[in-house]
Amino acid sequence: MPRRVEDVRVDDAPSLDALVRRLEAGGGFSAKGVADGTSLLTRILADEKMTTFLSFPADIVATGTRGVLAQLVRDGYVDAIITTCGTLDHDLARSYRPYYHGAWDLDDADLHRRHLYRLGNLVIPEANYGTIIERKMRPILEGLWNGGTRALSTVDLCRAIGASLPARTGDSSILRAAYDRKVPVIVPGITDGAVGSQAWLYWQDHRGLSFDLFSDEQLLSDLVFGATRSGAILLGGGISKHHTIWWNQFRDGLDAALYLTTAVEWDGSLSGARTREAISWGKVKPHARHQTVEGDITVLFPLMVGAALERLKA
Repeated sequence: MPRRVEDVRVDDAPSLDALVRRLEAGGGFSAKGVADGTSLLTRILADEKMTTFLSFPADIVATGTRGVLAQLVRDGYVDAIITTCGTLDHDLARSYRPYYHGAWDLDDADLHRRHLYRLGNLVIPEANYGTIIERKMRPILEGLWNGGTRALSTVDLCRAIGASLPARTGDSSILRAAYDRKVPVIVPGITDGAVGSQAWLYWQDHRGLSFDLFSDEQLLSDLVFGATRSGAILLGGGISKHHTIWWNQFRDGLDAALYLTTAVEWDGSLSGARTREAISWGKVKPHARHQTVEGDITVLFPLMVGAALERLKA
C-alpha cells in the first residue's frame, strides 16, 4: 500500500526533532527533503569513523548561521573546513564589531555615501569590516613573518587568525573554534577577499612571503586517503563545494553527501548540480547515502542541525 500523507501539527509547540519528523510524515515538496536530509545529517554526525568535511561560502557567515557552524566545529563533529576567503573576513570582523539588520530595498547609492555596505538584507558599516580587518591582519602577518614563516599555507593563516581571536569568541567564531579543536580550515581562493588583499599588501614590503597552496592540497590528500569513510556537509556551491568533492573522487567518492542549495539545476552550474550528478564523476560513490535539499541555508540548516543534535542526545 502507498504511504498516506499525514497533516502536520504545530499547535503543541513540538521540539525541532518532532517537527522535522512531522514534515517527513507530511511528505510534499521540500519538506520531505528537509526530513530526509536531517536523517542523513544525523548519521554523518554520529559516525565517529567518518572523516567529515564541511564546506560553505562566506555570505552565510555574515548571518546568525555562523553560530551553528561554529557549534558543529566546537562540539567535534567536523574534521576539516573548506570555504572562501570572505569567511575569514566576516568571522574576523564580527569577532570585534557588529553587523546590522537592513532590508533588501534600501537605497544603495545612499548607503555608499554613508560608508555602509549592503549584503542582502544586512548592513555592514565600513569601519566594522574593511577597517577592522586592516587593523587586525597586519599584526598577525607580522607575527608570522617575524616567526620565520615565508611559505604560508591557508591552513597556517587560518590557524594564526583563530589563535589571535579572544577565547570568549569560541562560541561564535568559526576560526577560534577551529583553532581550539585543531580543525584545519582550507581556503582554495585565498586572494578573493579582504584578508587575502591584506596579505598581498603585506607582500609589497615582504616579497619573501608567499602562499603555499600545495601544502593545503597535501593535507587534503592525507585526510582523504586516510579516511575509513568520508562524508561531506555541503552548504551552497562554488569553489568550496567543488574542492571538497574533487578531492574525494581520488578515493572513489564520498560515502555520504548532504547538499543544501538554492541554485537551479538546468543551467549546468556546479552550484546547481545535485548530488546524484557527482556520482557520474566518481565524486560520490554509487551506493553512497546522499541527499540534496533545496532551500535557504539560513532557514533550513539551523533547523536540521537542531533536530539532529536532539536525536544524538536522546
